[in-house]
Amino acid sequence: MNTKLQIAFFVLSTITAVFVILGVLWAIVTEKRLKKIFLGKKAKDLEETIITLENEIVKLNKARKEIGEDLISINSKLKKSIRGLETIRFNPFPDQGSNQSFAIGMLNEEGDGLVISSLYSRERMSIFAKPVKNGKSNYELTIEEKEALQKAKV
Repeated sequence: MNTKLQIAFFVLSTITAVFVILGVLWAIVTEKRLKKIFLGKKAKDLEETIITLENEIVKLNKARKEIGEDLISINSKLKKSIRGLETIRFNPFPDQGSNQSFAIGMLNEEGDGLVISSLYSRERMSIFAKPVKNGKSNYELTIEEKEALQKAKV
């Protein structure tokens, strides 16, 4: 029994020695890694760097949120701005002049806007403006005005 106890003690001491050696090696490797990380830095400098980075992240998140809100506002305004614009020149009086008359269609993304037309003759020039809602006007449109609106659709 005495030899069995000696063998068990030897095995346990050998395993313990191996674990101690592995622990020491792990500590040495970890120490080298930490020295690389903290190379030339003091703990206070590192803490200040982390705090500065945290503050910068907070600022970036705030700026990203503001930019997102601005983008929503800009897109809303952009939908209401004139996106389609078309000019048609024509001669309403074949026996006089050339293509001095015109129709201009201006529409936003929703089909709202206006059509401006001008009729030119030697004696006078007339200008008309007609509102447009959803691509249609409550006023009668000429062929040229309809064409200008059709081409101005986005």
